[in-house]
Amino acid sequence: MRERQLPQPGPFFVNSTPPLDLNGLAQLADRLANAAATETLRRFRDPALSTDDKDKGEGFDPVTAADQAAEAAMRAVLATERPDDGILGEEEAQTHGTSGLTWVLDPIDGTRAFILGLPVWGTLIALDDGQTGRVGIIDQPFLGERYCGIWDGTSSRAWLHRGGTEQPLVTRKGVELAEAGCFTTDPFLFQGPEWSVFERLRTGVRLMRYGIDCYAYGLLALGHVDLVVETGLQAYDIAAHIPIIRAAGGVVTNWQGGDCRWGGQVVAAGSEALHAEALELLNSA
Repeated sequence: MRERQLPQPGPFFVNSTPPLDLNGLAQLADRLANAAATETLRRFRDPALSTDDKDKGEGFDPVTAADQAAEAAMRAVLATERPDDGILGEEEAQTHGTSGLTWVLDPIDGTRAFILGLPVWGTLIALDDGQTGRVGIIDQPFLGERYCGIWDGTSSRAWLHRGGTEQPLVTRKGVELAEAGCFTTDPFLFQGPEWSVFERLRTGVRLMRYGIDCYAYGLLALGHVDLVVETGLQAYDIAAHIPIIRAAGGVVTNWQGGDCRWGGQVVAAGSEALHAEALELLNSA
């Protein structure tokens, strides 16, 4: 999941050679989500599921057999269908490709929710072409909700696949900061000077809620949540959300308004106006 060490731009994002068949690659991402769901669903709410601690007593960073099996299943599909692409995943070593494309995988974002039986975890899948995220999926297979997005600047689209149907994803507009519903995963991830910023945010919005990891970004794209503000993210925590939110009409950046696909401090908003208000608040302290 999340760690306090902030990631830096890495060599796993290198420029690809256009043009890309984004529809075909989105279909492949869909197959990756199906492969992961087979592994996660048969282990979700299984009382026999064991949990290991990647922090080894320094904190609690859980990993389960479901995390490991789901990433392995996605990597197996990519090894067959896209062997030249790079892979950056949470549970296995980075694979450097030669195509210029990188798949960014988080088999279970929200492992803590997963082990407690809460259906707000998700599988995150992103495709990055070295310039930006082009394809993203947030999959919550227990609820049967798959949030998808393709970002190419001209024919971008975002949709929710649920119950055999698809509906467009459109973020909510016309909401000011004082009226906004905001999520963050854990307020205690804000440390040092960030804590005072978080306190100003918490008291500056209408409603602040906690703890649903990637699901908050899906709800933002769906138009139910206005703002998500987080810190300490890794690339695999945020990469999938970027094409979905942008294609749905929202904005997602770091706290300085720049590229956030390597993680760190992230702010996602349903509109440009709300995003500007949030940036002003986040940078005022």
